[in-house]
Amino acid sequence: MKTDVQIAQQASMEPISQIAAKLNFSTDDLELYGKYKTKISPDGWNKIKDNPDGKLILVTAINPTPAGEGKTTVSIGLADALQHLGLKTALALREPSLGPCFGIKGGAAGGGYAQVLPMEDINLHFTGDFHALTSANNLLAALIDNHLQQGNALRIDPRRVTWRRAVDLNDRALRHIICGLGGKVNGVPRETGFDITVASEMMAILCLADGIEDLKNRLARIVVAYDVDDKPIFARDLNATGALALLLKDAIKPNLVQTLEHTPAFIHGGPFANIAHGCNSIAATRHALKAADYVVTEAGFGADLGAEKFLDIKCRLANIAPSAVVVVATIRALKMHGGVSKNNLGEENIAALQTGFANLQKHLENIKAFGLPAVVAINEFFSDTEAEKQCLLSLCEKNGHKAFLTRVFAEGGKGAIELAQAVAESTQEKSKLQFSYALDMSIKEKIATIAQKIYGASGVSYTAEAEKMLNKLNEMQMDKLPICIAKTQYSLSDDSAKIGRPKDFTITVRELRLCAGAGFIVALTGSIMTMPGLPQKPAAENMDISADGTITGLF
Repeated sequence: MKTDVQIAQQASMEPISQIAAKLNFSTDDLELYGKYKTKISPDGWNKIKDNPDGKLILVTAINPTPAGEGKTTVSIGLADALQHLGLKTALALREPSLGPCFGIKGGAAGGGYAQVLPMEDINLHFTGDFHALTSANNLLAALIDNHLQQGNALRIDPRRVTWRRAVDLNDRALRHIICGLGGKVNGVPRETGFDITVASEMMAILCLADGIEDLKNRLARIVVAYDVDDKPIFARDLNATGALALLLKDAIKPNLVQTLEHTPAFIHGGPFANIAHGCNSIAATRHALKAADYVVTEAGFGADLGAEKFLDIKCRLANIAPSAVVVVATIRALKMHGGVSKNNLGEENIAALQTGFANLQKHLENIKAFGLPAVVAINEFFSDTEAEKQCLLSLCEKNGHKAFLTRVFAEGGKGAIELAQAVAESTQEKSKLQFSYALDMSIKEKIATIAQKIYGASGVSYTAEAEKMLNKLNEMQMDKLPICIAKTQYSLSDDSAKIGRPKDFTITVRELRLCAGAGFIVALTGSIMTMPGLPQKPAAENMDISADGTITGLF
């Protein structure tokens, strides 16, 4: 079979103006980035903003494994299948990060015959949104250090600067650094570090902002440091708001592209789900809901991370709710959750599949607890045996779950027709989103609720540093914000080695971070890091471009 990049390069794309026309946008509503990419202008939003909302379909998954689940690929294939059924459909996905692209995970533009195009652009610089975010993030950092250098009128404690720099690459050497070395003219020496751009508060702000004025309000209330009296210093105190908004004036506008089968696809924003809140922008989702009758969106990693944050943070802030949820699973991944090593996944193993099913079952229970109908999409691989497929379908049926085999990687939208029909029917069911916690609960109560209800933990412990910040947040009256838990994606627990459905485990909160601009509190658990590192053999080593511009090695 052809590689993903070969399929993408040989595809026939329609001019983006024709794709936009499917959603009733005219060329006057578009800000073109070449022939196949565009941003939607404010005039485009004004045209559709009073339309009734379409049906929102959330795609999530089991805890990921090195075997791969194909959640984005299924999302794209499902949207194409809905279009095959004659339904006016749009996608709303996140933008890929350069970190995983050049690291080990790969891009986020789908795979096989279920991709978004132009794939190379989307996985690389796209429309420059991430570069704008990185620049805004680092401008704020530069203003802080310049303020320290120029007399420090705000009396910032250099030891209490909380704002870190960012770069959208995996670079472990930048996790902890000392800046300002080299003498008096080079600044005030202090400890700091870098986060990957997709884990930054700046990214979260862009994705949660409701227009330019809300963006400016969020930027203004970023807490960047504390002064010598332990009082918070905000971005507005540095007169930074206007310049930051200026750098993000285009990045805040949603991007529109297309799938291989020419389904309109909004791709905008890209926070990681294991660290940040893991959803595409509210702006893109709202554009899609107003312009289409059915909208397929995705939340990062497993339902314990992306879906929980989508529902408890994004839906709460945007006042939206899915009409149906799709949980993606693979037989290969479930066998890994049942104890099979990656090297032996090609061998039939019914017992391991039955054991690993517990992971899928937990995620489905969680979706039901949110009050939403769920459908299982079994992303089929060539190594799956007939006995294994029938076993998983039977397990789902016995436990009251609708499940369908999908072949979107090999067949595109045609490989998910049954799934699309079932999902479309599910969107007609009565449902009411029930958040997993109330905002007026204490910070510890909210974290405990997520850990116990969503992960299945027996309890939560806190380091001394986390307890100290907890008291500070209560003192600042920031305790009513939503919670964004940063946790390994590979396990329901905060220990990546505990696969399947672990029991009798404790979640350890080692640090709490206030993201006042984004509007939530981040609880870092276990050994999760906000700046990933590259693997022993990075994917970047296999990439190249020829003299005629042909890209190779990009999946």
